[in-house]
Amino acid sequence: MILLDLIARVVLFPILVVQALNVRHVARQLPEAAGPRRGRVGSGDAFSLFILGDSSAAGVGVKTQESALSGQLVRRLAASRAVDWHLNARTGRTTRQMLEEMDEDAPARVDIAVIALGVNDVTRGVPLPIWRRRQVRLIERLRARGAQFIILTALPPVHLFPLLPQPLRWVLGRQARRFDQTLVGLATAPDVVHLTIPIPDMSDRSLMAEDGFHPAAPTYALWAEAAAKIIEQRLYRSTACFFNVSKSQTSSAR
Repeated sequence: MILLDLIARVVLFPILVVQALNVRHVARQLPEAAGPRRGRVGSGDAFSLFILGDSSAAGVGVKTQESALSGQLVRRLAASRAVDWHLNARTGRTTRQMLEEMDEDAPARVDIAVIALGVNDVTRGVPLPIWRRRQVRLIERLRARGAQFIILTALPPVHLFPLLPQPLRWVLGRQARRFDQTLVGLATAPDVVHLTIPIPDMSDRSLMAEDGFHPAAPTYALWAEAAAKIIEQRLYRSTACFFNVSKSQTSSAR
């Protein structure tokens, strides 16, 4: 099947290039969501939440961060405890660029990380083995910052995106599914979870932004709700694990 895709890409290359350029122009018309990208909300014991990624993590498709993933996720989590949250995301970012730029804007310590990367790697033709290695490096970098739990957001169902014309939709959709299966494989580690956004109906245009490519507020809400459930389950299951380290460090310092 991969050989078939390669042949199709060669044959369709001129058409794919024109379509890709048109899509990139349209998709970049929407701005990133405005508003704070870090802060503390809630009360009680705090944990550090780091959200990192591309335009979807940056909230493209809604006007403010309050309606984007960061705002909706933090609001849900802060109902039960304090959250020190930090967002590092920008439009067009690939995994390689995330690795290069992460240290410029990241919390000193991370407890939980939510990653949203991969679509731009697909559209830029990054080979799957290289992308996998970069994802592994990113996970390792987050672990080095103390991350005890990492959520890998699934690549969206590109093959169903209304913005994308055929045959570009078919080609990118198949590659996106391969990339996503790679994330599923990485999530076999005990501290990594693969999260698929539970979108009920991709034909419902209210779930997509006006460009037909980015999430709308209802989809960000679905994403935030699914991520919050996973995080809350992990937090409540292993609260001692999250906070015993800092307590033991405090005791030894005395």
